[in-house]
Amino acid sequence: MGLLQARWKFVNSNGCLMTRMQEISLDYHFTVEQEVGSATYAFFGFNGTAGVWRISALNEAGGWKDRTTVEDMDLAVRASLKGWKFVYVNDLKVKSELPSTFRAYRYQQHRWSCGPANLFRKMAVEIIRNENVSMWKKFYVIYSFFFVRKVVAHVVTFVFYCIVMPATVLVPEVEVPKWGAVYIPCVVTLLNSVGTPRSLHLLVFWVLFENVMALHRTKATFIGLLQVGRVNEWVVTQKLGDALETNSGKAHRRPCIWIGHRVHLLELCVGAYLFICGCYDLAHGKNRFFVYLFLQSFAFFVAGIGYVGTFVPTS
Repeated sequence: MGLLQARWKFVNSNGCLMTRMQEISLDYHFTVEQEVGSATYAFFGFNGTAGVWRISALNEAGGWKDRTTVEDMDLAVRASLKGWKFVYVNDLKVKSELPSTFRAYRYQQHRWSCGPANLFRKMAVEIIRNENVSMWKKFYVIYSFFFVRKVVAHVVTFVFYCIVMPATVLVPEVEVPKWGAVYIPCVVTLLNSVGTPRSLHLLVFWVLFENVMALHRTKATFIGLLQVGRVNEWVVTQKLGDALETNSGKAHRRPCIWIGHRVHLLELCVGAYLFICGCYDLAHGKNRFFVYLFLQSFAFFVAGIGYVGTFVPTS
C-alpha cells in the first residue's frame, strides 16, 4: 500500500449558499470518485490533503514534480503505474477549509480543471506504454479518470446546457429529446447529491451554479489541453481561516473589491445570450425552455458581477 487517504471534514464554514454548493460537489468527489474508485480499481487521485504516503512509494514514483499545477494527482498516477495500491478511509475525517470568496473559488476551480487536462496531455502516452499495469487499468485511467471526468464532463455540461439547448429555441427544426434534456440530467443530479441529503432543497441552485462554473472549467480545460495562457498559473486559495487570521485584533470592515475583480464579461455575455433565447422562447417558441433559460441567465448575471461569496463574516 502506497497511500492512505482520509476524508475532509469542513470547518470554519460560513454557511452561505456558495459553501453549500461546494459541499455537494465535494461530497460526490469523496463518495464516488474516492471511495468507490478505491474499492473498485484500487486507484484514485490523491487530492493533496489528509493523505499518508510511504516514502518508498514516493521515491519509486519519482517524487514530487512541478510540471503541472496538480502535483498531487501527478504523483498518484505515477505511483499507481508503478503498481502501488491506495486505500481510502471514509470513517477517518480530517479538518479542512473551503474557499472563502467566489474569486478564490474561481482560482481553485481553474487549477483543478486546467491541471488535470494538462497532466492528461503529458501522461497519455506514458500510461499507454506502461508495462506494470493491466490493459483494463490503463483504459480506466485514460478514459474514465482523465478523459470523461476531467475533460468531457466540463465541456459537455457547458456546451450542451448553455449553448446547444438554448440554440434549439432559435432553430425550431431541432428538437432535443426529453431523455437528453430532462431524464438523464435528473438522474445525474440525484447521484451527485446522494451524499448530502441535508442539502436536497438546494439542488436547483446547485445545478444553476454548476452550469455557471462549467463555463470557467471548460475554458480552463482547453487551456490545459492546448498548454497556453494561464496553464501554469498557481494562486493560493484564500480560505475563511486566512480571512479571520488577517482580521484578528482589528475592527471588522467590509473588504474593498476592485471592479475588475467583480465583473466577469464572459459570464455576462453568456447570461445575455440565455436571456435573449428565453425571451424568444416565451414569445414564439414551443419548447417551453424559457423557465430554465431565465433562471440560468440570472445565475450567470449574478456570477458575472461577482455577487457570490464576496463578503466573509468573522463569526
